Amino acid sequence: METAYILMAVGALLLTGMLADEIGHRTRLPRVTLLILCGLAAGPAFLDLLPLSLTGLYDTLSVLALSMVAFLLGGKLSKVHLKNSGRSVAIISACAVAVTAVIVFAGLSAMGFPVALALILAALATATDPAATNDVIRQDRAEGPFTTILSGIVALDDIWGILVFAICLTAAQTFLGTAGTGALYHAIWEVIGSILLGVAIGLPGGFLSGRLRSGDPTLAEALGIVFLTAGLALWLDLSFLLAGIACGAMVVNSGRHHSRPFHEIEHIEWPFMIFFFVLAGASLQVDLLVELGALGTGYVLLRIAGRLLGGWLGGRLTGSPGTRDSYLYGLSLLPQAGVALGMALVAAETLPQFRYEILTVAIGSTVVFELLGPALTQQALRLAGESGKAAEDTRED
Repeated sequence: METAYILMAVGALLLTGMLADEIGHRTRLPRVTLLILCGLAAGPAFLDLLPLSLTGLYDTLSVLALSMVAFLLGGKLSKVHLKNSGRSVAIISACAVAVTAVIVFAGLSAMGFPVALALILAALATATDPAATNDVIRQDRAEGPFTTILSGIVALDDIWGILVFAICLTAAQTFLGTAGTGALYHAIWEVIGSILLGVAIGLPGGFLSGRLRSGDPTLAEALGIVFLTAGLALWLDLSFLLAGIACGAMVVNSGRHHSRPFHEIEHIEWPFMIFFFVLAGASLQVDLLVELGALGTGYVLLRIAGRLLGGWLGGRLTGSPGTRDSYLYGLSLLPQAGVALGMALVAAETLPQFRYEILTVAIGSTVVFELLGPALTQQALRLAGESGKAAEDTRED
């Protein structure tokens, strides 16, 4: 009977994804938010309809889904895109991360919270949710200079975020008298090692794509590259997101067919994303929202302010598309999910005296930003005038 329950749940989730997609097109609401709300309603917080054996697969399904997202994001880092907008991507991303961290740290410190806690939360604020942002772009069929730069920013944000987190964690330990350089060394290894792994698999993978068997690359070929990268990254204690982005960048710049491996992934990605977002919604702990208090409220408001100001500053410095309304970059980077939660778990173990505060703010604010963030990203794309500009089928030869 357990197998029957799982199959019924899987079928219901896939049909729910189709319904959310249709509602999203008709109402122009982000399907990400709709799927998370469906998961929230079906999860333990409300109706508790999902079998434990299915919710127990969340970690595995999230890796499968996010590894595909990372690979597709890496595909945005082609030589042509980097030549045209690489400078803007790097500067805006760095500004968004740096300004957000500074504003959250300064604001929480001014509110009287401990310096060590303010440092950790400032680092968490720099993380984004590439899956949500990427899906909103695809749902809105957005295309143009702003969208291209946004895709690149999302691909880089996690690199900056991991480094900022390591620096802030080391600084927090210094303030508490438990200083150590282990976190900083691990972060450097995680970034460099992940990129090297992605290059090591992506470079030969791109070269061999479509050559192992004559003709176009197959779905099995593309998925093999993606999942092998993710699995090796986890085995080596590296970031499978960064490794996937690096792998995708190598494939798009060395592949015989350039874009076709990415289209193969796009054809199979959506069912995995349905499971990911619905189960993510089911795992949200809504009761923590009432426990956020002044610390959580301050964090949410300061993070929004930091993103808006950082995006505006980066846009002004680069003179990139959308400079007149460059705050839109920050508005589109508000979703927050897995990376921030991962940072929170590490920080909670390292600084157990702040464990409750860190986890409460991280989980509670994720509920807020995962529900509101995609809608604001969608609004930013529309204000930039790039929604609906991509063709229904963008496959290239």
